[in-house]
Amino acid sequence: MNKIFAPLAIAAMMLPASGATAQRGDTELRVEKLEKEMRAVQRKVFPGGSERFFEPEIRTPERTAQTRGTSADTAVADLLARVDALEAQLAALTAQTEENGYKLGQLTARLDALEAAASEETQAVNTSQATPTAVDAAEEAAAVAAPSDDRVAQVAAIVKPDSGNAGEDEYIYGFRLWDAKFYPEAQQQLKKTVDNHPSHSRNSHARNLLGRAYMDDGKLNLAAKTFLSNYQEKPDGARAADSLYFLGMTMIQQQENVKACAAFDELVEVYPDVAVGRLSNDLSAGRSTAECQ
Repeated sequence: MNKIFAPLAIAAMMLPASGATAQRGDTELRVEKLEKEMRAVQRKVFPGGSERFFEPEIRTPERTAQTRGTSADTAVADLLARVDALEAQLAALTAQTEENGYKLGQLTARLDALEAAASEETQAVNTSQATPTAVDAAEEAAAVAAPSDDRVAQVAAIVKPDSGNAGEDEYIYGFRLWDAKFYPEAQQQLKKTVDNHPSHSRNSHARNLLGRAYMDDGKLNLAAKTFLSNYQEKPDGARAADSLYFLGMTMIQQQENVKACAAFDELVEVYPDVAVGRLSNDLSAGRSTAECQ
């Protein structure tokens, strides 16, 4: 070959390879960029997932036997195929991200609605629970009044026993105040007895009589709570059955006949001997008044 044209021929042979190499370089950069974007989206959609999650779907097509001089074109084709696969997977991940965002928005809205409903319900319950406390306070406040000199003298005339048994003496004194119809003074004395002698044999008596002092004084809400607590907290107490009976009578005065009958039924079931014994006549009259079945 002519020495002048030899370099030109060599240059001509190199031109296709140089162009292919440049194209391959640009494509590889594009692939790397897409792969980074896909991994970023993948981590967002599948937090903590493996970065190779989609790797099996992105494969370089298997090469077939090639003739010499076509390797550059084949490499470019492989890269283009990977680009297509990456773009398809990136589009799928982007769509999944948008769908997840929409579902998350719906879930957040539902949670907000549930929290608002729960808050309203809690407020309503707290309001209803506050009502009995307000009633109790009003009934207690009604007893606070400056006694007249004549009343002070009459109360002072009630003798407090001094047998040496403090619990017994305080109960008897409370009973004497109640029997003389000094109900506020009896309430104060009987509450003192209940609090100071919780284990005394007269504790059940004092609790029951305190309820009767409230009931006779028109403080029906406090009376009902006192009778119920005596039955629930000291079911084996000497006056637990009596407290159930008087609880029913308090309910009748509050025009709650169904609740009154429930109290009477409880008395018959839990204390059958007392129901047919010493309280039989009173219980029969109470059931008749409440029109119990």
